[in-house]
Amino acid sequence: MKNEKIIAEKLLQAEAIKLNPEQPFTWASGWKSPIYCDNRRVLSYPYLRDFIKSEMCNIIFEQYPEADLIAGVATAGIAWGAMAADQLKLPFIYVRPKPKEHGLGNQVEGFFEQGQKAVVVEDLISTGKSSLQVVDVLRNSGVEIAGMVSIFNYGFNASEEAFKKAGVMLESLTTYTSLIDLAIEKKIVSAETEELLKSWRINPEVWGR
Repeated sequence: MKNEKIIAEKLLQAEAIKLNPEQPFTWASGWKSPIYCDNRRVLSYPYLRDFIKSEMCNIIFEQYPEADLIAGVATAGIAWGAMAADQLKLPFIYVRPKPKEHGLGNQVEGFFEQGQKAVVVEDLISTGKSSLQVVDVLRNSGVEIAGMVSIFNYGFNASEEAFKKAGVMLESLTTYTSLIDLAIEKKIVSAETEELLKSWRINPEVWGR
């Protein structure tokens, strides 16, 4: 059972998530966003880190019992994947954005065997494009994909469709919807901004323009 609002509260405690609909953030893609998520901050808080790691391991254990190894997505998914693999006593590998330009030229780092089933660990899911590129790299390397787990998921329709098309099961510890529901309950944002925040998730590419 996932505790989405509890996870969202932990991320807010670590200030890994910031909400500011009045002065939106600008993503690398150029999108305007009322939210900014940086789960790397949680790594600096041992008790919050341990809680999220345990919740991630619970999901992997329950949803992907066939997993033979954990694959972290560079760079933000490496720490979480390594911690989860350690707790679950599974082998760990990680995937670079592109092959290394020197040495062995590896894109997948670590030892694995053909046909092994991997759970891919991400810190967050936006459009899903970069996450599914990692899936392609692993599949082309002979690794089967049991599924993927992330800490946070923006819940865009495009990413849901992309994962479905790729045949990849995705589990996330918490979502944008759960976060906004919590923010309203805790009066972190005013009720008047609720529709504004929810409208962003539906049309992020044109929101705030």
